[in-house]
Amino acid sequence: MPPRTAPTARQLRIGAELRRLREAAGVVSRDAAGLLGTSQAQISNIEAGKNGISEARLRRLAHIYACDDAQLVDALAEMANTQGQGWWEEYRGILPPAAPDLAELEHHASYVRTFQVVHIPGVLQTEEHVRAASIFVEPDLPEVDREARVTFRMRRQQVLDTGTPYDVIIHEAALRMLVGGGNVARTQLEHIVHVAERDSVSIRVIPFTVDGFAGAGHAMQYVGGSVPQLDTVQLDSTHGAVFIDDPAQLHRYRARWERVDSAADPQDASLDLIRRITQEL
Repeated sequence: MPPRTAPTARQLRIGAELRRLREAAGVVSRDAAGLLGTSQAQISNIEAGKNGISEARLRRLAHIYACDDAQLVDALAEMANTQGQGWWEEYRGILPPAAPDLAELEHHASYVRTFQVVHIPGVLQTEEHVRAASIFVEPDLPEVDREARVTFRMRRQQVLDTGTPYDVIIHEAALRMLVGGGNVARTQLEHIVHVAERDSVSIRVIPFTVDGFAGAGHAMQYVGGSVPQLDTVQLDSTHGAVFIDDPAQLHRYRARWERVDSAADPQDASLDLIRRITQEL
């Protein structure tokens, strides 16, 4: 089978983790290939996400690299076995690649933590909000493409039905954005309060009046993997979603989340603020 030309984020992550294991063990790709009974090019393609790998071969490589972390190896094997499966695959080739990659990441998450400054988190947005935001940002987008993006965003909300712990922190600025006008904004805020009734969802707000909050850089989404080594940070950019999995960077973003977390009001006070803003609209 020829190498993939556009690996998914999940495929890239498997390869990146195998490369980290190899480098930690001090094994060069040529030797790894010889011990696995394949070519050096094949090892390189696996590590670049261009070629898949079976569970048996993955476990063999983990043994070659003297990886004694059974939980990590099991998690990587599960990733290798389940790639390319899920409703989001319907949107590959229709939406930018990072969109289905994000849905896949959320689907397999052990927990999700998201912090937004000027936007309502995607999985909390109403259909009217999504459509209004899309029209504002991309007014010339063909209607068929716009509807695909709207339906995709709505389907992403399935993650809230799985019981996956979903912790949301929103700055008050995002709550006061009149996306789509007053009626759409009011319905959006009411929806957020409704979603907060779920046991698995936590929604908190950083009000304008909080003492000492100086911002925390750009918005972020921290997605827990099945083991901590497989955590991922997702950031938005003008070119689409960016996925970060470098261990040092993950440590940095965990610390950033803790600072944001300490600045947010408790959920009861946060929901009261959302209700007050709703009444003002």
